[in-house]
Parts: sequence; structure tokens; C-alpha cells
Amino acid sequence: MTAETTPQPSTLQLDLRQDVALLTAAIMDIDSVSGNEKELADAVEAALLAIPQLSVLRDGDSIIARTELGRPERVILAGHLDTVPLPLAGGAKGTVPSSWESGIPGEGILYGRGATDMKGGVAVQLALAATMFDDGAAPKRDVTFVFYDHEEVEAVKSGLGRLVRNHGHLLHGDFAILLEPTDGTVEGGCNGTSRFEVATVGEAAHSARAWMGSNAIHAAAPVLARLAGYEPQTIAVDGLEYRESLNAVKINGGTAGNVIPDRCVVEINYRFAPDKNPDQAEAVVRELLAGFDVVRTDAAAGARPGLNHPAAASFVAAVGAEPKPKYGWTDVARFSELGIPAVNFGPGDALLAHKDNEHVHADAIRTCLRALQDWLAT
Repeated sequence: MTAETTPQPSTLQLDLRQDVALLTAAIMDIDSVSGNEKELADAVEAALLAIPQLSVLRDGDSIIARTELGRPERVILAGHLDTVPLPLAGGAKGTVPSSWESGIPGEGILYGRGATDMKGGVAVQLALAATMFDDGAAPKRDVTFVFYDHEEVEAVKSGLGRLVRNHGHLLHGDFAILLEPTDGTVEGGCNGTSRFEVATVGEAAHSARAWMGSNAIHAAAPVLARLAGYEPQTIAVDGLEYRESLNAVKINGGTAGNVIPDRCVVEINYRFAPDKNPDQAEAVVRELLAGFDVVRTDAAAGARPGLNHPAAASFVAAVGAEPKPKYGWTDVARFSELGIPAVNFGPGDALLAHKDNEHVHADAIRTCLRALQDWLAT
């Protein structure tokens, strides 16, 4: 396999054989806010090219590295390289470079942007790639490692989406694991997400003579009342229960403090269980808001958990914890669209992602690595 671009020498070298928690810190120390992934991608590519058992391809700032062992089963391990922007608050711990609460590298809690989302998971991928052939051993499954850019921004920029379009034949597999933070528990599939706009129209007038107009913001009150009164469903899919949510997330209307507004727009987000596709989810919203002009502005299908696949079942058994549903949307949905069962599994608490005090415990990263090492060896 040849690289899409000529590998550029990286001034930064990653030691993939150091303790995986220290490797996480080293990765976090490279600023990789969405759109600025090149330096980290350079370092990841250089480290992977040094592993002779892997064939490596780079497309932009996304990288695919594969074993070619002829195994009857192939697993994909995927993670994104980018982070959301750095905290603006002064003194926030979730910055770059990283810091150890204990003051001792490798001990205790690691703070910094990407600690949970998802440099720990990326470090686990890289450590696996470097060690799975140690002492003459080899994994019992072929492995495809995927590192991609632009996950934290609009879907049209997704590096994983670009890899699917440009190199889909290299992303075939029997099972995929996305190393998003799950606190070390398997989270199967994910909810879908869709966004809508509902516009109400009135007639502008001076607010001193309001009876001469019609208030579009007031006309939106029934929309808000129906949304507030809606009871979200919890739907069982392949043995996991996915809780839905349907909410107004933004409202915009009015032009000035002395003008009756002639237009109001309510923005709505529907997180729907993976038993529905986006069109079926839209039908739910349209039924609830019958009589109003509903426009779908964005949608992404969810993913069924696929835990009945033999590879998924063996992985769940190896981890040992009871699997849970993933309520948020993740890139497991992209693998599901390719017909590949996929789960989320990674170190760190997803509730800390993007927070100014984002952090992960060193032992959580080590535990995740051991679980995957043990599973790939059996």
C-alpha cells in the first residue's frame, strides 16, 4: 500500500512503547484542534511507518494502517485526532500542554484538552500497533487502525467520511471498535440525530400599536407547548434500551425592542433510537407538529448495536461488563452504514468531554489497553 502523500519528516517523535498513559500525555501536548491536525498526523504516520508488519496509507490528515495476516476475521480500531477548541477561561486545567494532578508523570489523573475525547483512545490504538507483534506473537485477527481528522466539526469535513469515499475497500471488516470514551464499558450502536426548523409568520407593527400587527413569537407558543408536553420514548433495540429526546434548542425572532416580530424560527433537535432511519424520525416530528411548517436541516442515522455478531459477542465477553447503549451520535454510525457492526469502547468519562476540567485517570487508559491486547491475542 502506498501513501497518498509523500511522508514528511516530523520534528516530533512519538515513543509508542512508553507507558500508554505517558503516551497519552505526549499526544495531548500536540495542539490538534480541528483543522490543525497536521503535526499530530505527521507524528502518527511516522510512528506507524516504523512498524514493518503494517501497511500505511495517508489521505490528508487521516491514516489507515493494516495488518495483512490472512486471518479469517478483521477488526477495525478507529479514533479521531482532533479536539474541540481550547478553553477560554483563565486557569482552566483542560488546556494544552497536559498536566498531572499528582505532579508525577504517569501517576493519577491527567488533565488537558483531549484527555477523554479522545487522546487516551488514540494512545491505546498506537500502543497496540507497536506491541501486538512482540516476542514473535501475532494477533489472532487482522487489524485495521484508522486515525482521522475533523470529527469535532460539521460532518461534510469528516476525515472518516473522506476515507470511506476515497478508500472504502480498505475499510472492510467484520467488526469495528471506536475508542470514544465509555468509562471502559462497551456501548453498542448509537442514537441518530436530526435537526429541524419551524417558522411562524406574523405581521410587523409598532409595539405601541400592537393590535395593528400579529406577533410571530407568540404564534410559536403552541410549538413549544407540544415539545414540552412530548414524552420521549425508550426503545429496545437488539437487547439495549435507547432513550430518545426531542427538544427546542434555539429560538430566533424579532428585529427591535419596539417592533412586533413578523417572523420566529424554533430550532429542534431529535435524538432518535436506531430502530428508525432519518425519514422515519422526521415523520415523528411532523406528526407532533402537524399544522406547522417543518423543515429538516440536518440528519444522521444511528447504528444498531450488532452485539449478536460473533466478534462483538466475544469482545463483550472479554471486557466482562454489561454493555450499554450509546445515547449520543458517534462515528459507529458510519461503520454501520458500511454493514460493519460497531461499538464504542474507550477510557475516560464521556461526560467530561469538551469541559474545561477534562481529565482521565492513567489506570483507565492502561485497563483499556490490556482488555484489547488480551482480546486480540485470543
